[in-house]
Amino acid sequence: MTTENKNTPVPPATAVARDAHWAAKLARLRARELPEYTLVICDDQDAKRHLDETLRDLARCRMADAENGREYSDATAKAEVEVETAQEMFDCVALELTFRALPRPILDGLIKRFPPTEAQAEDGDAWNPETFPAALIAAAHIERDDEYNVVEGMSEEDAQDLLDSWPVAESNALFAAAWQAQQIVRTSTVELGKG
Repeated sequence: MTTENKNTPVPPATAVARDAHWAAKLARLRARELPEYTLVICDDQDAKRHLDETLRDLARCRMADAENGREYSDATAKAEVEVETAQEMFDCVALELTFRALPRPILDGLIKRFPPTEAQAEDGDAWNPETFPAALIAAAHIERDDEYNVVEGMSEEDAQDLLDSWPVAESNALFAAAWQAQQIVRTSTVELGKG
């Protein structure tokens, strides 16, 4: 062994293990998918009503099973099949719009791009409520093809057209869905006792 090799410092094994542990945890933190929120739109009120009725029937069957000390009855099995069928019918006529949370710098930049007017700021608005909603909807919208690949989605012009042409409650729901994607929290904290 040469003198040079003898004098080369060797990091302590615990430090090496800690580094590997932190590197693995950091890799998992960086690989997390951004949360998504989906708005379901169904214009077929009969399909919606039928699904709601089958869900209520299934809940009643399960409650009856619990009250009678049964785990599962024939009525419950039948109600589950009816829910599956109603859900398939509903899914065929419903539309889904999915929105993904934006990384913080992108959302901050979007808000800065659409500042409130002086009057809007005096009313407490953090952004321009006339132009920001369409931009957020377009930026957060995620469209997927049948193979679940992300494809081009809604433009700001498309979003503004929907906001302008839909009734106010549905227009508000569209913006709320895009905003809700930004508000999803998937974390929790653990309080440690003193001592």
